[in-house]
Amino acid sequence: MINRTKIEESVKEFISGTGIFLVAVRVDSSNRITVLADTDEGITIDECVALHRHIEKGLDREIEDFELRVSSPGLDMPFRVVEQYYKNEGKQVIVTDNEGSSFTGKLKNVTEGGFELETVVKTKGKSKELKDISFNFEQIKTTKVILTI
Repeated sequence: MINRTKIEESVKEFISGTGIFLVAVRVDSSNRITVLADTDEGITIDECVALHRHIEKGLDREIEDFELRVSSPGLDMPFRVVEQYYKNEGKQVIVTDNEGSSFTGKLKNVTEGGFELETVVKTKGKSKELKDISFNFEQIKTTKVILTI
């Protein structure tokens, strides 16, 4: 089986000094390698192709066959790295904490340790007000962008 750490090191070598960040590397038992990468502006097809070629150069199909896919994470995928929080600052997200409670609001004030969520809360009667809720990344089960049409 192909070593996931070897793939990660190859990716990190390639993206060093670029605006690309690594989201995830998966290698299954059939040697299907999936590399998810992104940039603040959104990774291009050309960047994915270049990364694919770089990774492929470090592997030998004569020793071990594999399937390699390099892409951006899907819009419906939960965030996996802090860079995704920075990239989506100012957007509407849904956050699920470790207790299973869900919160919807605008992602803001992202730091290395956590973020704030500007959300609407109901007060007495029918009135509503904006409230900032602070989260540490350790408290979060999932965060996803809310897709709007």
